This record gives sequence, C-alpha cells and structure tokens, in this order.
Amino acid sequence: MSAQNSAGIQTLLDAEREAQKIVQQDRTKRIRDAKSEAQKEIEDYKKQKEEEYKKFEGEHSSGYKVAEGESNKEADVKLQEIKEAGKSHGDKVVDELIRVTTDVKPEVPEKIKA
Repeated sequence: MSAQNSAGIQTLLDAEREAQKIVQQDRTKRIRDAKSEAQKEIEDYKKQKEEEYKKFEGEHSSGYKVAEGESNKEADVKLQEIKEAGKSHGDKVVDELIRVTTDVKPEVPEKIKA
C-alpha cells in the first residue's frame, strides 16, 4: 500500500505542478492583455487630447493671423513712407554729410578743472 500511496502522492504533486503552470500562464496572459488594453487606452487618450489641442489652436490662432496681417500692412506703409522720404530728402542728407566731413574746423578743448 505504501507504493500505491507514494504513486498517488506523486500523481497529486504532478497535478499540482501542472496546475501551477496553468495558473502562471493564465496570469501572464492576463497581465499581457491588461498591458495591451492600458496601452490602447493611453493611445486613445493621447489622440483625443491632440485633437482638442488642434481644435483649440485653430480657434485661437486665427486672431493671431489677423493681427499679424494688420501689422505687416502697417510695416509696409511705414517702409514706403521711409523710402519716399529717402527719395525726396536723400540728396540733401548726402550733401550735408559730405560738407560736414570735408569742412573740418579743429577746436582746442577747454582745460578740465581738477
């Protein structure tokens, strides 16, 4: 009977090891499934937030584009005014610069009182 009990115990131990393998495989599978599901949820959440950001950016950037266009127009007008002033007064300025640089009148500086 001892041999029969020993064989029965060995069969139970083998069955227990097999059950542990099955439980471990099932745990591993559930962990992988949970990880995969979490990754999918993260990607969906990220996609949702990116869409919200693009919508927000689209709604608010149009005002910046309008302001940028207006400032570019103002800059173009000012630049045109400067070019016209340069055309009308440029010759006078050049003549004055030449006169000032060529007509040198040296002056002796006053002594500095100590």
